[in-house]
Amino acid sequence: MVLQEKKDIRFYNFEKCFNDDRIKHFITTRHGGVSEGAFESLNIGYGTDDFSLSVLENRHRLATAVEIPIDYFVMCNQVHGIHIEVVTRTHRGKGALYKENSLLATDAMITNEPDICLFVMGADCVPILFYDPVKNVIGAAHAGWRGTLKRIAAETVHKMQQTYGCDLADIRAGIGPSIGKCCYNVGREVIDEVLRVFGTTDNFMHFENQQSAAYFDLWYTNKYQLLETGIKEENIEIAGLCTQCHSDDFFSSRAGNGNTGRFGAGIMLL
Repeated sequence: MVLQEKKDIRFYNFEKCFNDDRIKHFITTRHGGVSEGAFESLNIGYGTDDFSLSVLENRHRLATAVEIPIDYFVMCNQVHGIHIEVVTRTHRGKGALYKENSLLATDAMITNEPDICLFVMGADCVPILFYDPVKNVIGAAHAGWRGTLKRIAAETVHKMQQTYGCDLADIRAGIGPSIGKCCYNVGREVIDEVLRVFGTTDNFMHFENQQSAAYFDLWYTNKYQLLETGIKEENIEIAGLCTQCHSDDFFSSRAGNGNTGRFGAGIMLL
């Protein structure tokens, strides 16, 4: 990934799959905002104990840095589900300034309209961005372990196909920073669900100490299902940054013992 800094706001771009002057995309860090304490400093999420005015100021600062008007952003009330919203200009500004008018119970969005910034948030969950440069379609999805095992990434691809006629050969996907298999120690509930969905834990889970400690690989699992849909491997880019290992750069729920801010990923057609 490529690190950028504008107006004291640090954010990342994918290096190859989204290198196209017809879109803007970015993944925020925790640097450049006004929040304090556990939320220092660029906390984008209202669903925290941070001061709402600080979050609002952070969102305005981010919008200025990435040169996208704040009322172009569309944000979701994420619930670890698989509802995918087809976003149009009528949705523009939803959730951008107020949590109360965000898209309800939504974990992914797609659109083919310009000047709409699809934005998802996380703090260990995986943000995934999508782009079809032929049909001129974008998408953004939020995938925690539940969403990942409900195949939210694959469902977003299918929605792009069904709604806009996207060809799998053209779709690009960027799997953003999240907690890595190095740190994502999980319990029996996750192991059982992996077995139910995939029939095996091979490659999806990493075990230590005679299987007494299990680590879930969100990056591999999301890439696996994208490959299953038919997306080309060369069109999938993985950030490879663990949010817990890099909690100085990204908010991490695990690192903060559940008390932390939110970073986010956005994409917009120009």
